[in-house]
Amino acid sequence: MRSVLIHGAASSSWHWHRLTAELIHRGHAVIAPDLPCDDPSAGLAQYVDAVVDAVPDGEPVTVVAHSLGGFTGVLVCERLPVRELVLVAAMVPAPGERISEWWKQTGYESADGDVFFHDLPPALAAEARQHLREQSAGPLDDPCAFDAWPEVPTRVAIARDDRLFPADFLRRVTQERLGVTPDELPGAHFPMLGHPAALADYLGA
Repeated sequence: MRSVLIHGAASSSWHWHRLTAELIHRGHAVIAPDLPCDDPSAGLAQYVDAVVDAVPDGEPVTVVAHSLGGFTGVLVCERLPVRELVLVAAMVPAPGERISEWWKQTGYESADGDVFFHDLPPALAAEARQHLREQSAGPLDDPCAFDAWPEVPTRVAIARDDRLFPADFLRRVTQERLGVTPDELPGAHFPMLGHPAALADYLGA
């Protein structure tokens, strides 16, 4: 299986590194491109291009999209031969929706404190923070240009201890927008760092 891992806002391919190692150990091929999230001139189309350009022509892939990467992941499905789309603690866009609109339209309530790495060992959490990048506003007002959810098998996983997108909130959004009940993983907003083996098990299920 070849997996394409799409990171979320202000993140990088490094934030997938523990899952990447776990998948490679299990014999999977992994592509984890860095999106141009710190480039203010890059919009959603450039994020999609960065993913598509990283994948060899014609190779079927499983797309795994985290957090803000949900907006990129759904559009990638229109450009690549995708065997499955897996959303992990991810924003689920509606057709034509802008990232800047998603928060109000889903009824999101902001959270305080450490919403990213609170469940990680201190040393790993500190390293994860060091690898965060600036998130530009480039893609925030670009419409997610799809008319209907792609005809690709889709799974959604939420994290039980997620403080950024609490389980009850993301469960409701997933049910309203996709009509499915999401699966649950241990950990917080970055299960790929806190529980890479569990996420690898889920992807291979």
